[in-house]
Amino acid sequence: MFIITIDIEKCKACGDCVENCPQQAITMVEEDGKKYAMFSGSPDDCIGCGSCETCEESAVTVTEI
Repeated sequence: MFIITIDIEKCKACGDCVENCPQQAITMVEEDGKKYAMFSGSPDDCIGCGSCETCEESAVTVTEI
């Protein structure tokens, strides 16, 4: 099982992690005028492939639990 952590302070809302996730477990959200990526699935949804960790800002981390 894996968990995806997204540092919203680093996230620039480029959408690369959303596009690269084969499980479609990451979505783009907007709160108080700031857009950022958010893991929208359950830990079972993540297959640990690391495709989302291509973030140029290093905002996304995949951790095995």
